[in-house]
Amino acid sequence: MTSQTITAAASGTWKLGDLTVNRIGFGAMRLTQTGEAFAANAIPRDRGPAISVLRRAVELGVNHIDTAAFYFSSLRSANELINRALGPYPDNLVITTKVGPGRDPSGAWLPHAAPDQLRAQVEENLRQLGRDHLDVVNLRVVGTASITERFGALAQLRDAGLIRHLGLSNVTPNHLAEAQAIAPVVCVQNRYGIGVRPEDDEFVRACGEQGIAFVPFYAIAGAGRELGTTDVESDEVLAVARAHGASAAQVRLAWTLHRGPHVLAIPGTGDPDHLAANVAAGALRLSEAELAVLDSLHQDGT
Repeated sequence: MTSQTITAAASGTWKLGDLTVNRIGFGAMRLTQTGEAFAANAIPRDRGPAISVLRRAVELGVNHIDTAAFYFSSLRSANELINRALGPYPDNLVITTKVGPGRDPSGAWLPHAAPDQLRAQVEENLRQLGRDHLDVVNLRVVGTASITERFGALAQLRDAGLIRHLGLSNVTPNHLAEAQAIAPVVCVQNRYGIGVRPEDDEFVRACGEQGIAFVPFYAIAGAGRELGTTDVESDEVLAVARAHGASAAQVRLAWTLHRGPHVLAIPGTGDPDHLAANVAAGALRLSEAELAVLDSLHQDGT
């Protein structure tokens, strides 16, 4: 499929609270470096190309950017690249960030922030992004322990005006219910894609029924996760891709968007051609027969 004239508007829209976004967005995780995300030996990406990709994303209609203060390499910070490339920000641009984990200047991961440490993480995002408030803040969760105190701390920052809307990342349905008892949740961001966590299908549907955006990460990479896409692709995905003159990555993105109007996509890249292809995937319409084949593949966990 051609991607030259397709913009993110082709993917349709959804609301994060009162903020309308196109369903194809941009993930900033890979913006600061090439190779495996967060790897010590990853190569920092040049500033100029990273800034160009961000500006091109906005030109292509992307108005939802996912980032975090812990997205950085030895030379680059994703938040500061976003600030440099896009500030002063367009009125319709929604920036979603995450708090909870942290990394020291060497890149080593730090213990997850306690409730009384979350304000500092929020303020660090504000400083790096050059904002007086954050559009959406996701609490990134590891494990199954209660999130009541931490989410409650973010709700207080929302009440104070530092955060507009709250979301969750890497969570279970129990976490969502726990958070909703404290404050409204506008999005859930979990690992999901063809063959990835088919056991979460009901969770995806339940989010839609409650008007909550479901935002898959690693939707293209699948099992590759931080390593990115692999050279091995299923025959089923390749067959659908050939039928549409599309890439396997575009088919994987399109499949996630077909899971419901509340499902968003945040593929990330530092390559302008890959960016255009990712945006164009929002216009890819799969047939019922193709969806049935891909759904079967998904259920098989491959």
